[in-house]
Amino acid sequence: MGYDIDGPREAGTTRRDALGLAAGLLAGGALAVTPAPPASADDDEWTAPGELWVPDAEDWCVADFDAEFEADLAAAEALLPEEDSRGLGAAAAPKGRYTRPLRRRYRVTSRYGVRGNWAAGHHTGIDLGVPRGTPVYAVTSGVVVLARWSGAYGKAVTVRMPDKRYVLFAHLSRISVRQGQRIRTGARIGYSGATGRATGPHLHLEIRARRGYGSDINPVSYLARRGVRLL
Repeated sequence: MGYDIDGPREAGTTRRDALGLAAGLLAGGALAVTPAPPASADDDEWTAPGELWVPDAEDWCVADFDAEFEADLAAAEALLPEEDSRGLGAAAAPKGRYTRPLRRRYRVTSRYGVRGNWAAGHHTGIDLGVPRGTPVYAVTSGVVVLARWSGAYGKAVTVRMPDKRYVLFAHLSRISVRQGQRIRTGARIGYSGATGRATGPHLHLEIRARRGYGSDINPVSYLARRGVRLL
């Protein structure tokens, strides 16, 4: 891709660049763009089968550290059955199957590690631009720690994976799992949206080495080491 995905970088393509490219493709008849997804109070499902959807160059999240969400996450984990709360120290070796969180084409609208005004100093996940209502799937098995409104992350699902790391699926329009549920690889988590602090519909995928904010690791590298390519 021409950039180092393992470290934070400055923002790349600008909105002007993206709009210029889209205009050129449209002029040449090479690209058919669907209308923008309709806005709604509930961020309902929106699809356009058979058409190429081009997300806005600025369809990414501005979610940041949210003290209330982090407190809710800690409290929710404390409520898990004892067998689900053991061994939260060193991470175990990777095990089990892994898969992509999306099964349709997507566009990366914000890379992991992009420098900005976030409390962590960089973007803590990767943003995958898709229309509202696109199904989102579990990247591996685990236990659902929290599945509810999650402050700046909007409607979100946080799963603790077998290796004791955490994966956060944020800005969903709908949630399909419940707190405390054990899920398998590929289980439907919910549907993409733009809830919380987001400028457009996308999936914010964040992986944390520990439960708390700021322990994020590169989701691209994490999944690549487990046989799944996001880029």
